[in-house]
Amino acid sequence: MKTTPEHNERIAKMTFASVYPHYITKVEKKDRTIEELHQVIEWLTGYNEKDLKKLIEEKATFETFFKQANLNPNASLIKGMICGYRIEELENPVTRQVRYLDKLVDELAKGRKMEKILRVK
Repeated sequence: MKTTPEHNERIAKMTFASVYPHYITKVEKKDRTIEELHQVIEWLTGYNEKDLKKLIEEKATFETFFKQANLNPNASLIKGMICGYRIEELENPVTRQVRYLDKLVDELAKGRKMEKILRVK
């Protein structure tokens, strides 16, 4: 499925603070912890818990969130389908990065082992 410019704009302008509670709910429903969620987010973005708190307080958009992030060099190893989109085919960098995060949270909630989620070889 192809994204539209409007879709990419909507994703970029969404705030991390508006999505973060949904990530927590999703992982906790499947008996995973907030600490594990933070580990996954830190692996992808370099943000620690203090950084996340600040970004939430500032109501940072995903565009800002990923612009300031130190994206893991192995992020491109995140592949597959999420929300009807094949991640590796997404052309817009912010949309692709948000889908990376969605995919990692999804894998965590599905009970995947942490070393697999974090693409440890």
